[in-house]
Amino acid sequence: MNAVLKPSPGAMHPDEWKERVQLAACYRVFAMLGWTEMIYNHITVRLPDSVTGNQKQFLINPFGLHYSEVTASNLLKIDLKGNKLDDNPWPVNPAGFTVHAAIHDAMPDAHCVMHTHTTAGLAVACTQGGLAQNNFYSAQLHGMVGYHAFEGITIHADEAPRLLANIGDKPLVILRNHGLLAWGTTLPLAFVRLWTLQRACEIQLAQSSLGPALAVTEAVAIKTTHDAFQFDAKFGAGQDVFDALVRQVDRIDTSYKN
Repeated sequence: MNAVLKPSPGAMHPDEWKERVQLAACYRVFAMLGWTEMIYNHITVRLPDSVTGNQKQFLINPFGLHYSEVTASNLLKIDLKGNKLDDNPWPVNPAGFTVHAAIHDAMPDAHCVMHTHTTAGLAVACTQGGLAQNNFYSAQLHGMVGYHAFEGITIHADEAPRLLANIGDKPLVILRNHGLLAWGTTLPLAFVRLWTLQRACEIQLAQSSLGPALAVTEAVAIKTTHDAFQFDAKFGAGQDVFDALVRQVDRIDTSYKN
C-alpha cells in the first residue's frame, strides 16, 4: 500500500513544514539505529502556536507505516483526542497516543515525546532494580529517570494521572515491563536524553552476564550528571548530535523530506 501524500510545503505554515521535516528525519534516524518495533511505537511533537492559534495539535506517525517509510507529508496532524485534523488517509494508533497526549497536555515544556521498545530498554524495564548506576552513561542520568508500573496496553485514559504523577519532573521514564520514554523542550533534546538512556541500558545488559558490576558512587554520579554537557543549551542540547545523524540518514535516503 503506497502512502498518499497530502500536505505540501506550499500549502501550509512554514513552521509546520519545518516541524514535519525534522520529525520525519527523526523517524528515519530511529530506523537507522534499529529503534523500531515493526509499525508500532511513536515519536510525537506539539505544533507551535504560530501554526495552531494556541490550539493543542500534534504530529504523529501514520499507523501502518514502518519508520523508514515516514515522510514530512504523510505525518498525521491530530488533536488531543487523537482525531485527525487533515485528510490524511492513514489511521492513528489509539494505543500509541494515550501516553503522549497525557504528557503533551499536562506538561507545557513537553514539545516532543519519544517511546521505544528496544531490547536493551525493555530488558532493563523488566528488572526489579531498574537502571543500575554502574556505567558511564547511567552516571550521567542521576535524578533524571522516573518509573511507572505496567498497567497493560496503554489505551485507557484513566492511567494518565498515575503516569504523570510518576513522571513528576523527570525527563526520562522507564515504563516497567514495557520500554523507555523521553520528552524534551525540543526534539533534539528528547533524542539525546533517550540515546543516553538507551546506551546505559545496552551497557547494563552486556555487563549483566559478566558478574557483579562496579557501582558508581552517589557523589560521582551527581558530579557526572552535573558535568554532562550534551543536555546543556550552551552546547546545543543535542542539536549537534541529532544533526550529525540526520546527515548520515541523508547519505542513505532523503525521501523523508518529501
